[in-house]
Amino acid sequence: MDCSGEERAPSRPLSRSELLKRAGVIGAAAAVPAAVAPQAAQAAEELAQLQQMKALSPGEASTIGAFVERLIPSDSSGPGAREANVLRYIDRALASDLSAFRGAYTAAAVAIDAYAERKYGAAFAALSADQQDTILREMDLNQTTRQDPSVTRAAGASTADFLPNAKAVFEMIRTHAVQGMFGDPEHGGNTGFVGWRLVRFPGPRLVISARDQRLNVVPRNNLRSTYSLPLFRGKAGRN
Repeated sequence: MDCSGEERAPSRPLSRSELLKRAGVIGAAAAVPAAVAPQAAQAAEELAQLQQMKALSPGEASTIGAFVERLIPSDSSGPGAREANVLRYIDRALASDLSAFRGAYTAAAVAIDAYAERKYGAAFAALSADQQDTILREMDLNQTTRQDPSVTRAAGASTADFLPNAKAVFEMIRTHAVQGMFGDPEHGGNTGFVGWRLVRFPGPRLVISARDQRLNVVPRNNLRSTYSLPLFRGKAGRN
C-alpha cells in the first residue's frame, strides 16, 4: 500500500498477516488516495475484528480464520465461513463451552503456520488460495511431512509439528467450522442464517403443518433462533 499520494492501487487484497504487520497504516487512511481508501477501511474493520477476539490472539485468529475460509469458501454456490462469522463462533466457543480445546487451537495455529513456512515460505494467511488448499488437503489425508529437528535448529525455525497428527488437527477445526456455519446463530455463527439458507433449512419449529409434510412442497421459511421459541426462550448460553 502506497501512502505517499501516488495514484497506485494494490494489485491484490490485503491478507490478514499483512493487516497485522501494517496496522500503522490504518490511522493514516485519510492520506490514502481515493482508489485505495475502501481497502484501507476494510483493513481497519478486519483488524478490529481480530483484536476483539475473546479467546484467540490476533495472530491465532488470523491463521484459524484463513483456514476456515478455505474449508467453507465463498463461491458461486453461496456465502461461506467469512459471511457466516465462523471464526467468531469458534472464538466465543473457546471462551466458553469449548474451552477445553483452547490449548489445542494455540498449538494448531503454530503448527499450521510452521508447516506453511516450511512448504511455501510464508505464514498460512499470506498464501494463495491454491497453496492453502494444498495444505488443507495434505492435512486431511495426514500426508504432511514432519520437520527435521537438526535442520530447523540450524535455521532457527520453529520446531512445531501437528499434535497428535495433522488429520486430528484438521478434523478438530473442520468440526467446529461446520458448527459455526450451520448451528444456531445465537452462538455467534450462521450470521443472517446464511448457513441455513445454503442448505435450504427452513428454520426451527415446534409444529410441522400438514402442508409442510406433503411431498414436493417447499416448507415456508421461518428463520429465527431456536432460543426465540417459547419453549427455549431464556435458555441460551449467551456469551
